[in-house]
Amino acid sequence: MNLDTLKTKIFADGANKAGILELAKNPAIKGFTTNPTLMAAAGITDYEGFCRDLLTVVPDAPISFEVFSDDFDEMARQGRQIASWGSNVYVKIPVTNTEGESCTDLIADLSRDGLRLNVTAILSLRQVGNVATALACTPGAVVSVFAGRIADTGRDPVPLMAAAKALLEEQPKAELLWASPRELLNIFQAASIGCHIITVTHEMLQKLANVGRDLEDYSLDTVRMFFRDAASAGYYLEGIL
Repeated sequence: MNLDTLKTKIFADGANKAGILELAKNPAIKGFTTNPTLMAAAGITDYEGFCRDLLTVVPDAPISFEVFSDDFDEMARQGRQIASWGSNVYVKIPVTNTEGESCTDLIADLSRDGLRLNVTAILSLRQVGNVATALACTPGAVVSVFAGRIADTGRDPVPLMAAAKALLEEQPKAELLWASPRELLNIFQAASIGCHIITVTHEMLQKLANVGRDLEDYSLDTVRMFFRDAASAGYYLEGIL
């Protein structure tokens, strides 16, 4: 396992400005994503102000910001406004609205208008196929399939992601993104099927130093952790004579 030869691009996923600033210095990180849930959890109240501030930190690398309306016309308005913030901005559009109505017509319209999109919250191959068709005129797009959530249902995401990659082959300007990974192994699983991008949380990126680590050395480190934590907690057992 070697990150230096990895062809799958790693995008950092989060809404912590300090973390993004630090990760922007790391050549292994090729782009950034965020979403309204992460931003709300981080206490962000000024959506546009935060996004524009991030663009001063990330002026060139791809970065995705999501619309947050449930109405198609308002999604379109927000999408065009978000796209105007920078040439490296990808507008995140959900695959459906909250009523389950497909966003493919909106995706097609915005693509024809020259917007680069990140179509998000995809979990099925039917959705991938519909989105691939809608992206016929895309100047560049990301198709985010939530492989981690697929795994949460007890399904192996690797065959599904490989099939998704095949569905996108007729759209060379559309890149497949492995979203919601659960462990670093997912990076190498994504690479094994030729997935273009994987998003990784800031917390998970802290584990990159473990890639390729000697397992017995890791075992010893784990034993020492248990011993250290027990001692720190002051645990003891009364002796019985």
